[in-house]
Amino acid sequence: MLIGCLLIFTAGFGPAKHVGGPLAQPAAAETKVPQEVMQKIFEEVKTPYKYGIVIPQPDSGRMVDSPTVFRKGGVWYMTYIIFDGRGYETWLSKSDNLLQWTHLGKIMSFTENTWDATQKAGYVGLVDTEWGGSYEPEKFGNKYWLSYLGGSEKGYEAGRLGIGIATSTDLTKPEEVMRLPQPVLSAVDKGVRWYDDKTIYKSLVIRDKARKTGHPFVMYYNAKGEKGDAKGNGFESIAMAVSDDMEHWKRLGDQPLITRNTGICGDAQIAKIGDVYVMFYFGAFWKPGAFERFACSYDLQNWTDWTGPDLISSTEPYDKTYAHKPWVVKWNGVVYHFYNAVGHHGRVIALATSKELQKIK
Repeated sequence: MLIGCLLIFTAGFGPAKHVGGPLAQPAAAETKVPQEVMQKIFEEVKTPYKYGIVIPQPDSGRMVDSPTVFRKGGVWYMTYIIFDGRGYETWLSKSDNLLQWTHLGKIMSFTENTWDATQKAGYVGLVDTEWGGSYEPEKFGNKYWLSYLGGSEKGYEAGRLGIGIATSTDLTKPEEVMRLPQPVLSAVDKGVRWYDDKTIYKSLVIRDKARKTGHPFVMYYNAKGEKGDAKGNGFESIAMAVSDDMEHWKRLGDQPLITRNTGICGDAQIAKIGDVYVMFYFGAFWKPGAFERFACSYDLQNWTDWTGPDLISSTEPYDKTYAHKPWVVKWNGVVYHFYNAVGHHGRVIALATSKELQKIK
């Protein structure tokens, strides 16, 4: 069993303002985040108190998955996906307190005779990554942007999937978004890599304000290649792509950023804590179950994996099977870690926090 994910190191980093007090800045050629910084990040982001289920299954035939949380006009919103046996559609909820959520309706629905007819799992892009910041999505070209997992075959993440791009003029209303006609990344692209030449799954798009990558927009995505692990099983890794206009994307690098070469590393979310970029992600099947992890970087490209305890793992009846797929925010001194929980209540969205909160009835 590997202790850390396979990390690819190249050049570049940012100066470090570290959580929990000043530390010596890394040497000019160093890209690895020191262990003492990793420990301070862990102490800052950990959420040992499980609040419980915040988005239950709407009925026994439909399952909830993949939260994305953002704030607009003093109100919190969450997009999430619902699987009904046919495929994925994307829904929207709102909240005043991050604890109680009201369903608003769909923003991405099934269509006919399109490349993404039965799979539209959407994720709001360009959300403010500053830890304890506004968490507002940024406009580009006077539009809000989403990336999404798309496909045309029926079933749970069935067939050869790809990443689509969509836009909206108002993310606070349950209105259908506008989708580009074709995927922007797929397993049949000319520039395909060995780690994503079978299928591509969830994505996250952020604004690289400092242009650490040389481009203003960065996408993290998990993908599976035709190459399997030692037992011949496919595995998922986290990789990256960049763009100058949100519509045309190119892969960056020839290796995944984080992989175990078995099981899954996936569903990245980025937060910027001081000058350290933190990637929340989940791992699965390289040890039992599914669980939440994190890695850190100075340059968005070279990631140091946390080797300590899981941020979240299965401990409760509602997450006894899987505890995975993170979205983490800090608000008014409390860290809220939303995740997909699978257990006695089916597939739902649950919440863990840094402080024990009283359950609202």
